[in-house]
Amino acid sequence: MFDFDRLSTAYEQTKRELLAERTPTGHWEGELSSSALSTATAVSALAVVRGRGSEVRGQGSGVGGQASGRREPPDGSIATYDSAVLDDLIMRGVGYLVAQQNEDGGFGDTDLSHSNIATTMLVVAALHLAGAADEHSELLERANAYIDSEGRLAGLRERYGVDKTFVVPIMTNCAIAGLIDWREIDPLPFELATVPQSLYRFVGMPVVSYAIPALVAIGQAQYFYAPPRNPLTRLVRRLSIARSLKVLRRMQPDSGGYLEATPLTSFVVMSLASVRVQSSRFQVASSVAAEVIRHGVQFLIDSIRPDGSWPIDTNLATWNATLAINALAGAGEDVAELLGVNPVGNALRGVPDSALDVPSSAGRGASEAGVPTQSVGTSERGNILDWLLSCQHTKRHAFTGADPGGFGWSDLSGAVPDADDTAGALLAVKSCAISHFCQHPDRDLLDDPYFESLCGTSFTGLDWLLGLQNRDGGWPTFCRGWGRLPFDRSGVDLTAHAIRALIGNFGNGLIAIKHKAMRKYSVPANRGIAYMARNQHPDGSWSPLWFGNQDHPTEDNPVYGTAKVLMAYRDLELMDSPEAQRGVAWLIANQNEDGGWGSGVWERARSAELGVRNGVQSRASSPNPEPPAPSPLISSVEETALAVEALLATCPPSPQPLAPSPALARGLTWLIERVERGEHRQPAPIGFYFAKLWYYERLYPLTFTVAALGRARQQFARRQSASPPLAPPAAIGTTPWKMQL
Repeated sequence: MFDFDRLSTAYEQTKRELLAERTPTGHWEGELSSSALSTATAVSALAVVRGRGSEVRGQGSGVGGQASGRREPPDGSIATYDSAVLDDLIMRGVGYLVAQQNEDGGFGDTDLSHSNIATTMLVVAALHLAGAADEHSELLERANAYIDSEGRLAGLRERYGVDKTFVVPIMTNCAIAGLIDWREIDPLPFELATVPQSLYRFVGMPVVSYAIPALVAIGQAQYFYAPPRNPLTRLVRRLSIARSLKVLRRMQPDSGGYLEATPLTSFVVMSLASVRVQSSRFQVASSVAAEVIRHGVQFLIDSIRPDGSWPIDTNLATWNATLAINALAGAGEDVAELLGVNPVGNALRGVPDSALDVPSSAGRGASEAGVPTQSVGTSERGNILDWLLSCQHTKRHAFTGADPGGFGWSDLSGAVPDADDTAGALLAVKSCAISHFCQHPDRDLLDDPYFESLCGTSFTGLDWLLGLQNRDGGWPTFCRGWGRLPFDRSGVDLTAHAIRALIGNFGNGLIAIKHKAMRKYSVPANRGIAYMARNQHPDGSWSPLWFGNQDHPTEDNPVYGTAKVLMAYRDLELMDSPEAQRGVAWLIANQNEDGGWGSGVWERARSAELGVRNGVQSRASSPNPEPPAPSPLISSVEETALAVEALLATCPPSPQPLAPSPALARGLTWLIERVERGEHRQPAPIGFYFAKLWYYERLYPLTFTVAALGRARQQFARRQSASPPLAPPAAIGTTPWKMQL
């Protein structure tokens, strides 16, 4: 019989740890891993700025709150950064990089990542640009041997296939360092950025939607170093320089960092800085280019860490906060009470007309969105509901042209609204507030101004999601209709999350009470369900778009994808469907011998495939290679917790002691033992951008563990709660998705 006390103790411990991770403003911020890839690109960008003498004038406090080292001329015109400041940043970055080389000579994206050709080439280029090649000649010799073993440029192109989003910037970085010829790089038609944003999806962009800044900056560098041989193309691009730079500057956020991402920002800075002082052809747009460079450099200065590294992105604050809120809500916690948010009580007191203070972090966009500017609860920390509502974008977004209503992954200016974060935020708003209104016996509260405001936030977000749905029924990340390249297509993980957001608002009665047109939401949800069913693999699994497993033969992560889709089937009450049953069977069949889920299964699969990746035999493979010895089975906390949470949907709630399926019991035991041994916070690299870029997040293992253990404890409690939650208002009736299916 399962030990419920151990489960409860482990959950309470992890819940306390998660709550302790809140910031003074009440939300969760987390911490992304340092990245050799990001650090290499930042070092290259700063080295080019230093070496080319590009004129930049930064803003802000510089590194660690110290003076930035800028020298301002008397007339206030554009100044140059003190070379000593840039030297210090560059050498600190180099110091971090040289400590990250793996035994095989290559470099991985993080300190937990396998070597890959992309990051290794970027590190080699960075050391050359930084002037550190002679000092680290032995390191470079080993790195180049690794690159040779992976096929050099052919191997790099093989890694990314038809998508030029990353392969062209990497090759550009190498060309700027003098390591390859510019003519070897596929040119980017930067003139396409000058067409209206609404037409981007029709003009055959060679890069994905988030990479338009790279298209412009890298395309212009290519134009200078390797101008088109076709005179008409050359003329069109020359005439597009100034206009495309204006697009680039318009897309740049206040922080200076495109998408808050070091690599993308670095590629833009190094490309423009490498050419803009060398050619009269660029003088017409000199001031705009200078603005882009100086804001980008300041972002890099502000983003460096004490150890000399840069992360892949500044933070995932909104995403981490919504993951935590929804994990606690799924565990049956009264989230509003637990986090100091009491919207019902404050509505009764008339908070919208009160003089309560606003947390400083809640200002951005709140009043524009119709959100009350008063706090709606009291807590030792700031009010997370106000903070979350302030993260909703209230204007058309300059980067993607997205309409108002969506949420990005962070509350910082470089974040862009997307499907996954919007869905998570809407579920979190429901958990924090809306469900409390809908379940309250005082129905007059439903006309309260604050409840109306919350409904407005939710409806705007829901409508934003509906507008993003692709014609195939699935949801993409940023932009509807960008379907040619892998990253911009619909994804089952995004679709599952969007459906859960739509259905979640059905379930708490919001739609039934405040919006009578149920078909507006249920029909798109049904199209999404059909999309997920069509995209299930024959073996029963689903492949996600956003997350990967570095040990999988194709760097895919079917554990993540399958678990996320099954959570949608759970919320839809469709676990008895053939698709869900096949997904459950796949999860059970792919459990590791130690009881967890993760990389171990894929290491053995990789050995059996003899180096085959993405269906193509590696160039490093010999005709008859000996299969490598399988690595030890190492399950990850993140994947195990996700699989456990998904499998819990196969067990109905019961007041009796737990007698789960063997797979579920072993998975829960694995998680509980990790908590008891203090090993539950060990992160694992997880794919980013269709599994070709790697990072890990410090809070993921903790948050996912809370979600799994909390739901298990609630689901298998020994006896029924003495005070069951209030039923939804009688007006809800039959759930609309059941009516439509």
